[in-house]
Amino acid sequence: MNDPSESARVLANRVAGVLVGLAAGDRNGGPTEMAVRLAESLTERGTFDASDALKRYVAWWREGAKDTGEVAARVLEKLTWGISVAHAVQQADEELKGHTAGCNPAHRIAPLAMASYLPDEDLVAAAQEEALLTHAHPLAGDVAAAVAVLCRALIRGYGWGASLQLAARGRMPATVGALRPAKTLGELSRGGFAPDVLKAAVQFLTLNLSFGDALDASLRFAGPANYCPVLVGAIGGARWGAKAVGIKRLDHCHDIDRLKRAAGTLAKAWER
Repeated sequence: MNDPSESARVLANRVAGVLVGLAAGDRNGGPTEMAVRLAESLTERGTFDASDALKRYVAWWREGAKDTGEVAARVLEKLTWGISVAHAVQQADEELKGHTAGCNPAHRIAPLAMASYLPDEDLVAAAQEEALLTHAHPLAGDVAAAVAVLCRALIRGYGWGASLQLAARGRMPATVGALRPAKTLGELSRGGFAPDVLKAAVQFLTLNLSFGDALDASLRFAGPANYCPVLVGAIGGARWGAKAVGIKRLDHCHDIDRLKRAAGTLAKAWER
């Protein structure tokens, strides 16, 4: 018979792997900072509270945040001026002429998949609501939703192909296309358009059979912008677990103790 306690530990390892893996792939810092704050909000509130998460993002911005991406930067700055969330998001979208389908929401969304008390059927709505805190374009939220569902499926032990299929259900055509591996690396883009970032991440996670190989390949591809390695890290962490990440891959992280605490707390809840 299977040992229930061992099964719980394996599950918890995959949960922790999401945030730890994200940090391993994030060489510029912003996605990790936002994801940790979302994880802490989920833990302290015991649910997804969009307004609480946003308060934490704004507080971080006031502290001198960096690597938020242009869209989130514009919104967070406007919020410090006292502008409402809806108006700040709308103004940023207008200023950028609707080009707000960036990958920042997909980068920071991973903790939603880690929250045991957030039902599978609520993940998509929560991810889209969270994305709308900064990004008006529906594709930003749609890709974020796909990432959340993909990570949750992998946490639950679904295979790679089955997890991709679950993540594609009900998603927009561009997101569905991003969840299909490319025929050649020449089809991939190094830009920050959310579907492009997801497609590149899916490619490296499909072609490689270990966390390290997938992340290293994505880092070589991505260059300084570092878009797809963040998703490779988060999704790969859900697939292979925190132990597969390795502590040395976190040497660049700003606050490892805070990261581990946030990941560990959400992971422990799955053992109960």
